[in-house]
Amino acid sequence: MRRNPLSVQFNHTIVGCKDHRVTAEFWSDILGSALGAEWGHFIPLNTGNGVTFDFANVPSFITEIQPQHYAFLVSEEEFDAAYAKIRRYKLDYWADPRKQGVNEINHNDGGRGIYFEDPNGHYLELITVPYGGWPS
Repeated sequence: MRRNPLSVQFNHTIVGCKDHRVTAEFWSDILGSALGAEWGHFIPLNTGNGVTFDFANVPSFITEIQPQHYAFLVSEEEFDAAYAKIRRYKLDYWADPRKQGVNEINHNDGGRGIYFEDPNGHYLELITVPYGGWPS
């Protein structure tokens, strides 16, 4: 028996890290979200829609982490707060995922967006309007 695909919900993902504590605290600070209690070798960060990012150290035999892309839809106020922290960290950021528009904000779909890297080289994206704009 097949379930209705619309009932499927994304629940969590594991973010591979060199130092899961440093990475979890970085994401928590940038996104303004509290970390959950450490569980086993995971440090969870919950989002407003119930998705959890579980930070875990990669095994020692892995010498290089494959960068992943994580995009977050944030309010204008959350964008402003995160942007201030990105500047405080003196991070480079870009207007697009190809690292063009260095230290520029894009205004796609009438909102604002930026791309930047976490301590492991994962690509984080903040947008204030979903791709294609808000539904009418």
